[in-house]
Formats: sequence, structure tokens, C-alpha cells
Amino acid sequence: MKVVRVVKQAVVKRSAGARRSGAVAALATVALLVLASPVQAQIKVGVVLSATGPAASLGIPQRNTVTLLPREIGGKSVEYIVLDDASDTTAAVKNTRRLISEGVDVIIGSSITPNSLAMVDVVAEGQTPMISVAASSKIIEPVDDKRAWVFKTPQNDSLMANALAERMVADKVSTVAFIGFSDSYGQGWYGEFSKQAALNKLKITVNEAYARNDSSVTGQILRIMASNPDAVLVAGAGTPAVLPERTLRERGYKGKIYQTHGVANTDFLRLGGKDVEGTLLPAGPVLVAALLPDSNPSKKAGLEYTQKYEAAFGTGTVTTFGAHLWDAGLVLQRVLPVAAKSAAPGTPQFRKALREALEHIQNLTLSHGVMNTTPTDHSGLDNRARVIVKIESGHWVLAP
Repeated sequence: MKVVRVVKQAVVKRSAGARRSGAVAALATVALLVLASPVQAQIKVGVVLSATGPAASLGIPQRNTVTLLPREIGGKSVEYIVLDDASDTTAAVKNTRRLISEGVDVIIGSSITPNSLAMVDVVAEGQTPMISVAASSKIIEPVDDKRAWVFKTPQNDSLMANALAERMVADKVSTVAFIGFSDSYGQGWYGEFSKQAALNKLKITVNEAYARNDSSVTGQILRIMASNPDAVLVAGAGTPAVLPERTLRERGYKGKIYQTHGVANTDFLRLGGKDVEGTLLPAGPVLVAALLPDSNPSKKAGLEYTQKYEAAFGTGTVTTFGAHLWDAGLVLQRVLPVAAKSAAPGTPQFRKALREALEHIQNLTLSHGVMNTTPTDHSGLDNRARVIVKIESGHWVLAP
């Protein structure tokens, strides 16, 4: 296209008498340039993230990570078009429709479960592959006609809920109270954890909910404390997950407190301060990459991401949320060259080939684990994608 614009400018400058012959010559020149040009078609990646609103602590490190992704994959240039959904489902859907209308080959996003779920129908209708960076297994399960187009890099809630239940048993917990977001994230977590609790003979004393933007959970915490649980599980994400834990401490709760992998970021540590000391949670290996044994397959990938991110944004700024987007970039580096063998970017055939390649990823080491996808498993992560971490002196450490 740049060649065509240059040629048109040259034609305009010619005298009126020479325009016809000049135009013919210009067209011939363009034809030769097109035939001889080694320039490859560009790949367009749409990115929908929650960079503002209640989920900004998740979306900002993901937006930052986009700047670290490669601008060329398999010999083809890659353009990333980043849109902010402001943590709003309606905006996520609108952004997704816009990106599809602009001809993107694949979409990464959104940062949170409700928005990712809202995007599923849109990408299925547009037959455009989507790699979510949100957690709930409902985003990809069951793999039906719509979810056939949807994949994700975060660990399934079921994988992390199993790790939590097993840890609670090891910690000699018998009863546990639950409080989570009043949206699909919290609801999904309660569904998964209640299954694991039953399998591990843990009694759930009460199930409470709160909104991401609530400023008080006093009523819920009073009911939790009245149930006298050995432990409390908070199923929140980002900084809004601090509120229940802080309120528990303010009310004098002395039992164990567990969180989900939705809080694995420095903003949670900063805002929580002393109120979150001693908290246990499952997390991706990247969160403690430097502390992992050399035998852990994700140590190298985790350290690479950590070093690149901290070099750009400062020491101690790495989050698992940003790493989920980094892993989406690693996934694209694996599948885009595969799809390009059978079709050109920007075509329905390329998007279909890309979807098929996403279903057959084998032994891809990510910062969060090792991915092996199938037509019925669009996550592809196993127990290698989780470790139990503890907050000590304002830092993440491997739990003993």
C-alpha cells in the first residue's frame, strides 16, 4: 500500500499531457513491485484488557506486557491493537466487535472472567480465535461450537481449588468459610472449591459474596465469624480481595486465611500490608521463579519474563497476570507459523488454521507451566502449573 501511495503522488505531479502515459507506466511499475516484493502479510492481534476500573490491577501489567511481545513472528510482522474495556462487560463486547470488524486474526483477552465470558459469543460469531487471560474454567468448558474458538492461559479454577483443599488438609483445617466476588469469578470458585472440599472432607460453614467495588463487607464477615471456621477462603482478584481479609483481622479473627491465585500481584501486597501477612494461596510458578528448583520446567521461562518486565517497569513489579499475557505471546509464537503454512493472515482460512493449531499444542513450556492442548482441553495445564506460596514480610515465598 505504501508503494501505491508513492506512485499516485508521482502521477499527480506530471503535466496534463503526460498523465495517461505516466499512469500506464506507474501501473506497470506497481505490478512489477508486487510480483517481486518479498514483504510478508502482516498479522493483526487484537487485545482487550481491563486497564482501568476495579480490575485495573490485573489489566495494567497485562497492557505493559504487550510492549514486550515480539513484533515479528515466523517472518511476518505483527501489529497489536490494544483496547481498554474499563472492567465492563458491555465495553468488552463492543471492543471485540470492533476488532473483528477491523480484521484481526486473533484476540487476547479479557483480563477478568465476566468480560471473557461475554466475549465468547462474539468471537464464535466472527470465527476469530480468542486467548483469554482470565481464570474461570467456564470460559473454555465445555468445548462446544462457541467455545471451540476460545482458549486461555491461566490455570483452571479446579486445578487451583484442588491445591488449596489439599493444603488445608495438610494444615489440619476441618471447617472453612467462603467469601467471594458476587460475579462469575466468585461463583465459579465456590462451585469448584465445594467439590474439592467434599472430596477432602472439609466442611464449608457459610458462603458469602460481595461486589468488586464494595467498600464494606462487615455484615458478611460477622456471619463468617459466627460460624466459627478453622479457616476462611477469599475468592477475589486484585486489590478488591484485600477488603475481606482486612475486615477479618480488624474483627479479631485468628484463624488461617487463604486466597486464590487472583491476588498474585504486588498491588495486593502493597495495599494489604500487615493485614495479609501469613496468607496462603496457589499461584503460577512465575511468581517465585527465582526460588524454584532448577528441575522445575517453568523456572527458565519465568526468569526470562521477570527479567524483561522488571528491566522495563522496575524491580518487584512482576505479577502472574502479566505473565498470563506473556504466555499468550509464547502460544502465538508456536501457532502462528503453523497456521501461516496453510493460509495467509487476514483471511478466514488463516483464522481457522490458527484455531486448529491452538488445539494441538504439545509440550510448550510457559512461565506458568507446560501446555498440552487437545480438542477437548483448551487450557492444557496440569499440576506443574501451580505452587503454594505464602506472604512473609511483604514478599512471596514458597510455602514450606
